[in-house]
Amino acid sequence: MQYPALFEELRFLSGLQTRNRIVLAPMTTWSSHDDGRIHEDELAYLRVRSGGPGLVMTAACYVQRMGKAFSGQWACDTDETLPSLRAACEGIHAEGARAILQIHHGGRMCPSSLLPGQPVSASAEPAERPGFDRPRPMTHDEILESIDAFAAATRRAIEAGYDGVEIHGANTYLLQQFFSPHSNRRSDDWGGSLEKRMRFPLAVTDAVCAAAAQAGRPFAVGYRISPEEVEEPGITIAETLELVDALAERPLDWLHVSVRSYLAGSMRDDSDRERPTRCIIDRVAGRLPVIGVGLVYNPEDAQFILDDGCAAVALGRIMLMEPRWVEKVAEGRAREIRATLPRSGGAEQLQLPQPLYRTLLAREGWLPVEEEEEQQ
Repeated sequence: MQYPALFEELRFLSGLQTRNRIVLAPMTTWSSHDDGRIHEDELAYLRVRSGGPGLVMTAACYVQRMGKAFSGQWACDTDETLPSLRAACEGIHAEGARAILQIHHGGRMCPSSLLPGQPVSASAEPAERPGFDRPRPMTHDEILESIDAFAAATRRAIEAGYDGVEIHGANTYLLQQFFSPHSNRRSDDWGGSLEKRMRFPLAVTDAVCAAAAQAGRPFAVGYRISPEEVEEPGITIAETLELVDALAERPLDWLHVSVRSYLAGSMRDDSDRERPTRCIIDRVAGRLPVIGVGLVYNPEDAQFILDDGCAAVALGRIMLMEPRWVEKVAEGRAREIRATLPRSGGAEQLQLPQPLYRTLLAREGWLPVEEEEEQQ
């Protein structure tokens, strides 16, 4: 085998063991039913991509109705979602992968059109992006309810048969909003100082870990984190490293560092070429496994991330275009990996739900799209 390190088994603190060090990254599909039940096309999408990776992470799944951030999003906010969640888990397990449910609340990134009321966040500060509404600050009781909702979602993941959950603390969503000095302008116990801005994400982590401890079997808990923000004031890598220290004290199984490109330097300072994930690896210093991600297309990219100190590597966009990436690398057929999105017929060819496929085609530059046949 040409890349043996990618196919080494990995054992986490919880006791969960995977067949290799490759992760299917959590990716939004915009394809679920309006009530949050998972669509049959999403089950097919997951199953065809679960034959190779050791871990398969689901799309973000909202833990409260007020946390729904996009149309067609998965739900895990009530026990009525258990059959839907179980179907996805069973499909992943049928192909030999471990199933991880990513649990999520969108906060101020939730459009009012999808909610029963005004979006909520740490403060009333709106996102600096067009199309998002001004949120209202969460009350103390609502904060506690949200913490409980993450724990309840963890319980549902256990009941549905999942091997773990990943807390979505990245990509500008609610946990990051409490941590960020841009979105958190509070002056109570949930904001102000760095220590108080860390309180909500750490409280969620503690509640989820406590719920996971009741599983009675190996059940992993990971945390996804964004190292920086471009807003002013915004999260800096120095602040993130303080949060990383606190997270490393918890019984977590991994930190999943969300960056667009693994090789890129700072988002805040173009002159700073130090890779944020590398900074986190150094700070963790072996206390916690790190999952690296960011524009991984070929096995050499994946191997570099492991060589750089990550315990595992997550594949995102390439797995949309090549569902059998892992199998082809394992079989020495890396040259056969598909690196473009079909301009037509891709939903059927690649087992992509139609809403996802349409979105991928519409997002110019997000994925390379093959030329029309007459232009070839």
